[in-house]
Amino acid sequence: MKILGISAFYHDSAACLVEDGDIVAAAQEERFTRKKHDFDFPYNAITYCLSEGGVKGEELDYVAFYDKPLIKFERILESYLAYSPAGVRSFLKAMPIWLRQKLWLPDLIRKGLEGYEGKILFPEHHESHAASAFFPSPFSEAAFITLDGVGEWTTTAYGIGRDNKVEIIAEIKFPHSLGLLYSAFTYYLGFRVNSGEYKVMGLAPYGEPGYADLIKQELIDIREDGSFRLNMKYFNYCAGLTMTNKRFDRLFGKVPRRPESEITQKDMDIARSVQVVCEEVMLKAARHVHKVTGMRRLCLAGGVALNCVGNGRILREGPFEDIWIQPAAGDAGGALGAALHVWYQYLGNKREVNRERDFQKASYLGPGFSDGEIEKFLISREIPYRKLNREEIPREVARLIADEKVVGWFQGRMEFGPRALGARSILGDARSPEMQLLMNLRIKFRESFRPFAPSVIVERAADYFEIDRESPYMLLVVPVRKEVRRELTDGERNKAGMQRLYIIRSEIPAVTHLDYSARLQTVKREDNPLYYDLMREFEKLTGCPVVVNTSFNVRGEPIVCSPEHAYLCFMRTGMDYLMMGSYLLDKRRQPEFMEKEDWREDFVLD
Repeated sequence: MKILGISAFYHDSAACLVEDGDIVAAAQEERFTRKKHDFDFPYNAITYCLSEGGVKGEELDYVAFYDKPLIKFERILESYLAYSPAGVRSFLKAMPIWLRQKLWLPDLIRKGLEGYEGKILFPEHHESHAASAFFPSPFSEAAFITLDGVGEWTTTAYGIGRDNKVEIIAEIKFPHSLGLLYSAFTYYLGFRVNSGEYKVMGLAPYGEPGYADLIKQELIDIREDGSFRLNMKYFNYCAGLTMTNKRFDRLFGKVPRRPESEITQKDMDIARSVQVVCEEVMLKAARHVHKVTGMRRLCLAGGVALNCVGNGRILREGPFEDIWIQPAAGDAGGALGAALHVWYQYLGNKREVNRERDFQKASYLGPGFSDGEIEKFLISREIPYRKLNREEIPREVARLIADEKVVGWFQGRMEFGPRALGARSILGDARSPEMQLLMNLRIKFRESFRPFAPSVIVERAADYFEIDRESPYMLLVVPVRKEVRRELTDGERNKAGMQRLYIIRSEIPAVTHLDYSARLQTVKREDNPLYYDLMREFEKLTGCPVVVNTSFNVRGEPIVCSPEHAYLCFMRTGMDYLMMGSYLLDKRRQPEFMEKEDWREDFVLD
């Protein structure tokens, strides 16, 4: 039984192939088109998934789309009518794509899957999120919470997953949305909506929550059960072309920050304040859901579930014994959820559970490239390289990282979801005081305040971080252990704003954030043996099993997918080495880089 799941037309379009309940392949469209958060119909991702599974379009049994477009269209029309005539410009901008594409999805899907004549099913948006949260989890039963911007009407939902069913118990409807509240502040702070929310989360520790009470007094009414209502007189997203309005500006005493302009202390304080409010809602909701459902375990999905600071607090302070978060928690994961919803809920297939492992395959679900394919590319471009054997790779790369070299790491199948997990990563020395600044400015070309994440072998995680379980998907922020921290001087404590960025806080300063926290990835050998062995070799050299792991891309671009993408990124940045399959590339030995037109061709699968 072969089921294709699809998400498209909002942001992060994706496709997923499920065969007899097994997740065969999943990928975001952006990785192929090189268009960040690409929302177009995922032709390339579909082509990859079918190729990976050896399936033709006509051989599929079902296709599932991750929401109900007609109900979403109804919500959009009702919203515009309610705010008429204020939303006429936004209405005129939105309608063409609906009339050309979104209302004709069945025709578009059949056109994209030549020969397919089977059923096309449309689970609700938050059903897809719930399915993506529960069905791949290692739990036979669990509560779930889904939080995002908006689906059809629903913005927040909770319920129970048992065996092969998910049941939504209660929902919060548009326009009241925690995701859209956070996105409104993302816009107000000068970052891109649906892309820059994690920048707000990264900026928050530099500020104080001085505006949190104002936000709760004027913008959001939070109930004890975690439900909430927004004061819509401050927002413009229902029918306008901006997220906030002039009342919002007057409330905070400034106009929205211009992108790329200086970040002020007030901006930092506002970021901290909305983050604190978001965490309060997440914690109250988790406590209420635990009380109502009586479940001991919790699953999370939806874009807000990528708020790893809030996730960490739910794990540490909430009442649940364990939590599991969908690695592709945003709309991309809806493709996976839709396919699994058909397999389990629609078709009623039995679900087997392995309490020791989830069913996400460490999220290595994207394209992989053999040594033969990589070597063919290198030879075709006359790129100098040195080939290493399997035993040499971890030893050599560990030595380079210990020498404070920055290494591009391109190995195996690409990750599904927004996090690099040791397949398409840029690696550095976590012990280096300069590494965060160097990688942000010279490698990633992004804001200096942005934190980096640590990868650590799972057996040593508790020696460096306050955690008693695995964190394979980099979706939990946890405290760095006190024994690893460095005591600050009085002068360092009195520093404010970005001055605090350069203070060494621990034995692993490159991954220790201002509040002594870190967004952690733990690595098991059975999930990624080469990456695990690299950290083991690094530990032998340095005594430290922790490396910096950031995504293999630069600001504004998707994570690399193919050897072409990896080499382009390597040559455009200050990376020192690239380890691609068995082939080690030294920047110093590369020919002068001339970017020709053919380098910019989109990667297309044969």
